[in-house]
Parts: sequence; structure tokens; C-alpha cells
Amino acid sequence: MPLVSAPSLNSRFTQLAIAAGCLVAIFWFFAPTYNTYERLRYGFVPGFSSAPATSAPGSSAPETQLEHIIPTKPKPHHPIDDLIAKADEELNALLAKETTTLHDAAHAYRERRGRQPPPGFGAWFAFAQKNSAIVVEEFWDRIYDDLNPFWGVPAKQIREQASNIVFRISVRGGKVTYHSDGEERPWMELWTDLIKSIVEEVEWEVPDVDVPINHMDESRMVVAWEEIDAHMREGEKNKRVVEEGLLVEEFPTLEEMDRDEGREKFDPEWVGGKPYWQEAVTGCHPESPARKAEVEVDFSLPPPLLTGWPQGSYEGYVQNWTLAKSPCDNPHLQGLHGTFVEPISMSNTKKFFPMFGGSKLPMNNEILLPAAMYWTEDPFYSGGDDHGEAWRLKKSEMIWRGAASGGRNTKKNWTRFQRHRFVSMVNATSVYTAETDPENAAPNFALPANNSYNLAAQSPSAESGAMSEWVESWSDPSLPAVGVVHLLCHPLEPPEEPRTGDKKHTKACSYTNPYFRVEKMIPMKEQYDYKYLPDIDGNSFSGRYRGFLGSTSLPIKATIYEEWHDSRLVAWKHFVPMDNSFVDLYGVMEYFVGVKKTLSLVEDLEGEGEMLVEGHDEQARDIAIGGKRWADKVLRREDMQVYVLRLLLEYARVASDGREVMGWRENHSNSSGAALHREVF
Repeated sequence: MPLVSAPSLNSRFTQLAIAAGCLVAIFWFFAPTYNTYERLRYGFVPGFSSAPATSAPGSSAPETQLEHIIPTKPKPHHPIDDLIAKADEELNALLAKETTTLHDAAHAYRERRGRQPPPGFGAWFAFAQKNSAIVVEEFWDRIYDDLNPFWGVPAKQIREQASNIVFRISVRGGKVTYHSDGEERPWMELWTDLIKSIVEEVEWEVPDVDVPINHMDESRMVVAWEEIDAHMREGEKNKRVVEEGLLVEEFPTLEEMDRDEGREKFDPEWVGGKPYWQEAVTGCHPESPARKAEVEVDFSLPPPLLTGWPQGSYEGYVQNWTLAKSPCDNPHLQGLHGTFVEPISMSNTKKFFPMFGGSKLPMNNEILLPAAMYWTEDPFYSGGDDHGEAWRLKKSEMIWRGAASGGRNTKKNWTRFQRHRFVSMVNATSVYTAETDPENAAPNFALPANNSYNLAAQSPSAESGAMSEWVESWSDPSLPAVGVVHLLCHPLEPPEEPRTGDKKHTKACSYTNPYFRVEKMIPMKEQYDYKYLPDIDGNSFSGRYRGFLGSTSLPIKATIYEEWHDSRLVAWKHFVPMDNSFVDLYGVMEYFVGVKKTLSLVEDLEGEGEMLVEGHDEQARDIAIGGKRWADKVLRREDMQVYVLRLLLEYARVASDGREVMGWRENHSNSSGAALHREVF
């Protein structure tokens, strides 16, 4: 049936009315209003009109326009259901590529890398099989993302630069040593132990290499995108699968280089003191949003908070984990992450040379190793062998403990730090103030605007205070379950008097005292008694992530950092991804824990305590337990050894003269594929 009858179209009045309505609609859609600009900039939900809540202390926050919200029941099919289903398909597609024979592994290598495997590939595969490693060629993508630009740099330059760096681990003739500045460097010792363990376990000699180490928490190398692109183009010129008969299987030694005391010294030209964002964005593509964005210089202003769906999300939830983590694609992160606001230390270089580290930003150029704290068996980072109670016995709540790190927070800039923001968002008292007294609310967070996540606690029928009441239901206020153990204010302030019952003085900050208090530490093994474990960046990546993945609880991860294991973990299958603004946090938690009937949510309390919105506990359990089982297969210490051995083989090749014809022969008399030393550099 037509929407408008034919006779009515003959009415002149009707025609004019329709035309006028169309003109109004067109004007509304195309009018370049401030709010339209803000929606485009911040990734707002189309149709919602409020701009980001950036209220300063003492000013009124934007009010939610409830009259524009259509009250709806929770969707029977939630967007997260789709994301979980997609994650299942992604993992199945990966596992379909698993190789179990040396021949298939070598074939997969050639198909994906466009070169012959490096010398020693056969021995590497035997080592992987011996340690029951799952071999999927995509699992080692990180190595090639890091090393590929070096194919455009002279090999002699690579190895001589590496030998000049003070902090380095050296392998010579099967012996491993490390060089430092004489101070205690626990991470250096752990990485050295990791490489030693490999050398001791493989049945052939690991090639001679120098592995320069970034001994700082923060990433340190940002080379201009244009320079890296030029190296990549140069490296592609000689990229080919060389015929087996032409391959050279032996790695050279570095004896001659070590004897050459007159070789040119290399100076990385470390610099510091500049705002890091301005340095970091040079590593982004010239057409990226970050390169075009206005640079923030005054962090005393209100933060650029998102209150609607993040850009590139799927109905508000992370669907592209790489995109969500990328500062190059999310320039607002320059004002929402301590790394860019005021890092603890800055010592950076724009020069391109081999430097290894445990994490980096997407625009950084370090070569990634498994983080040193992942190799340690210290229960501080892992929780030890205890992974918590069975899922059904865990508390259906969230817990987080950590220092208010992320950089150097001060009176002027603390509202920009990610850990401060997260704790405020999960504190029921802070949420209550934001709902009922916005003029006195914490200035570092905002609630979702216009109920963009269709939350029951923000529905038109919900009373003021319903949101905080719901948050309190999964964030135990008696501990409290979410809190900071040190506020790390700058400059440091003298201890406050202890609170009643406390035995020790409490470190606090006068400028954040109205919003936070210091809580006691909770060992990781005790945190595993809770179902939901958020993981938030500190000064760099969070060293607890591997421990969380190996627990039987559910990691909820937000980060801007890359790690060695990224290509073997699938978001929504092994962990729950969260946007770095945390705007999706409430939607994620409502999906998993649901909402119970309370007086602030419904007028009729018949069936009080029953579920107003059903949660998805089974899905949470499946991701948590599935993530642990997967971690037990691909994040073991043995998996780190297999990864690092592959990395050392590729690194040794790219730093060798004649590298274009170096490779492993599949059909030769040495069936082990062992790499022998022959030539001397």
C-alpha cells in the first residue's frame, strides 16, 4: 500500500506541505552546526545532539535530553553477540592455517613472507614441535612488521650500530652476555635469561647477534613515516623466493667486527623535553587524522571526553582492535592518555637502528620481545599458580588495583590520565555526583550522553541515582573493589594522617583528595576471585595482562600499546576489548552482569531482585575460560622461546651481508636444518 494516496497528491496544499517538509529536513541534515562538527570529530551516534561533555570543575555538565530517547526494552540480540560470533569465525580461520609438518610450515612461510625461510628454519620448527607449540604463520607477523624496514638498510650498518648501544645482550659462539651501565637492571637480566634458555635448549648454535635493549618503560624510537616507507620500498626491490640451489645456509660470526676497534661509533642522539605527541605523530601516515589534528598544548583545560559511540566501532563497541588502539587514527587520545600528556621520562631518538623492547606504540619502531615481566615467575605479575575459584564461585563483580601511573600527573593535568578516569567511572560515589550534582562532579569523566548505549539505568523511567546504584552492584564499595594504591602526585606531598583503622600513613594528593583516596593493595591471586578484571595502561603497557589471560577471570583490556603476542589473540574470543575513552565500559558491563529490579529503575517492585535486564554470564565465562585455555597453548614460556628464536634467526639474517640469498634448504643432506657458522664478519 502506498504511503500517500494518489488523490491526495492532486491537492496543491498537500504538495506544498510535502515540499516544505523536505526543505526543512534537507536544511537540518546539511546545516554545519557546532554539534554536527563535534559528532564527526568524536564519533558520535548519528541523531544525537549533545557535544562531548568537557565541563570544567564548577560548571554545569550537559544534561541528557530524555524527551528525545525512545524507551525500549533491551535488545534480544545485542551487538556484542555479533562481535563474539565474528571472533569465533576469526579464530577458526586462523586455526585452519595451522601447519604440522616442516614442509607445510616452509610453504606457508614462502606464501606469506615472499622469501625463503631463514637458515636454521628446520631446527626452529623442530624446537617448536618439541615444545608443543601451535604453528600458524600469522602468529609471527609481529616479527616481520618490526624487521621488514631493515631490509632497506645496509646490513653492515645494522650490526655495527647494534654493537655500539650500551644496553645490549650479545650472543657469541653460543655464549650469552649482557652489557649495561653498571646499575641493577632486572629487566635486562630477565631478557638475558630468556635468550640463555634458548641457547641451552636448542641442539645447534644460535647465530652471533647483538640485541640492543630499551631499558626504559616508555617507547623511545620514532622515525618519520616517510623514512620508514623509503626503507620498505628499498627492501622490496630484492625480495624474492631464491632457488634452493643458490641458497647460503650458514650464518657468519661477528669475530672480525669485534676485533675492529677503529669502527665508527654510533650516536643515537637521544633527546627529551618536548611534548611527546608532537614527536610521536611523525611516525603516522601523512594523511592520518593524527598528522592533521590540532596539537593540544594546555592540559589544564577540560579533557576531550567521548560520550557517544567511538569512531569505527560497531554500535558503540570495539570491532577493530588495531584501529581502537591506534593514536594515529584517534588523535583525541593526545588528551586522554598520560603517555602524551606528560610521560615520566623522555629520551627519544629519530634515528633508525635495531632496538628491542617489551612494548611500543603503533608509531614506534622498536623490535618487540616478550616483556621481561612475562618471563619472570614473580607472583606479583602473575598471581602465581592460583587462578581463582571456579567461575560459578567467583564474585560477579569487577576489581582493579594499581598506582595512578601513566605519566607525571600534576594539579594542572591530572584530569587527562587514563587510570584516574577509569577509577572515577567505576566509583559509585563519583557516578552519583555526576548524576545528581554535576557542578561538583569529578572533572575527568562523563557519563554516556543521550543514553547512547541504551542502558536501563539511563532510561527515561530511571530515577536520578539509578546509574550509581547499578554501578555499585558490580563494583563492591565495601573494599572498594576499584581503587588506587598510590596517587603518585607531583610534586610529592607529605603523608596524610592515617585514616581510622589504618596502620600506615596514606600517600595522597591535595588536588585529587576530593575525588580519590588511597586503598590497600590486593594480591593478584585474590583478584582472581572476581569475574571481571579490567587492565589499563600505566607508564606503558600493563605487565599484568598475561597473568589475567591465564586466570579463569575475564580480562577487559584497553591499551594503546602493541606487544609480541597481538597476532595470536582474538578480541571478544580471548578477552574483551574496551575503547581507550572507556565510554563503552557501562555497555559492556550491562551486557555481562545485567540489571536487577530496584525502586530507582521501576515503579512496581513486584519481583524485586529479579533481572530487569538479563546478563550474559555464560558468554563471559566462555571468553574467560576459553582465553585461559588459549593462553595455556600460545602464551607459555615455551611459546616465548619459540618466538624469540624465530626473531633471532630473522634478525641475524637481515644483519648479514649477502642476506638476499641466505635461507634454509628444504632438500639437503642436513635434515635438522641446523645453521652452521662459516663466514667471519
